[in-house]
Amino acid sequence: MSKIIAVFNQSGGVSKTTLTMNLGYHLAQSKQKVLLVDMDPQGSLTAFMGLEPSDLDKTVYEAIIGEEPLPIHQNIHGMDLAPANINLSGAELELVIADMRDIRLKEALEPVLTQYNFILIDCPPSLGILSYISLVAATHVLIPIQTEYKALKGTELLLTTIARVRSRANRKLQIAGVVPTMYDNRTGQGSQSLQSITNSLSKIGTIYSAIPRSVVFADAAQEHIPLALYNPKHPSVNILKQIAQSLETLP
Repeated sequence: MSKIIAVFNQSGGVSKTTLTMNLGYHLAQSKQKVLLVDMDPQGSLTAFMGLEPSDLDKTVYEAIIGEEPLPIHQNIHGMDLAPANINLSGAELELVIADMRDIRLKEALEPVLTQYNFILIDCPPSLGILSYISLVAATHVLIPIQTEYKALKGTELLLTTIARVRSRANRKLQIAGVVPTMYDNRTGQGSQSLQSITNSLSKIGTIYSAIPRSVVFADAAQEHIPLALYNPKHPSVNILKQIAQSLETLP
């Protein structure tokens, strides 16, 4: 059975897209069949993977609004991609009055489920309907959180949204864990924030090793390649690989 993992946090700038791309790459390197799904109208994942969002005729938008087959670009660094562009922003309004809106993404994914071991969904930085339908479609949710004290303040809304989905629309949704990101161990504040995250969130799921803050992620994204290809010896590569290995053991 495919594991469908929504990478979700309503806050922007927490490395959701970076995490989605790099975890997908390491899963693919472990001989898993991986599909990445860009659900962010900004199309950052699409751009990170080397496609120009504005040039695309078909995206996730056509699949969830027009109920067309999911457009899939194959074998980009060993992964497949269902891309997005700014058209997806219109879906927020159109889904308000759409029939069966909650399951639009779930139904779009169903025809390809047997082709993939893992489907990773890059959710938009909001608590809106695009994130909601991503959680409805998912089997698991992975939560990246920036290692700053203020980041914890937003988790209550995030967890409330997950609980709302689990209460009715997707009772089987599981929390795959929490990934502390942008960690700076050179400051006491960074260490204190990481400890606070661990103390506050360990009760909801696994707290994975923190991913250090580094400009190398932006450099790799600019080259449209995963970190492991851009800088194989970077210490974050092993952390990402270990997280991917843990995802392979999810129930």
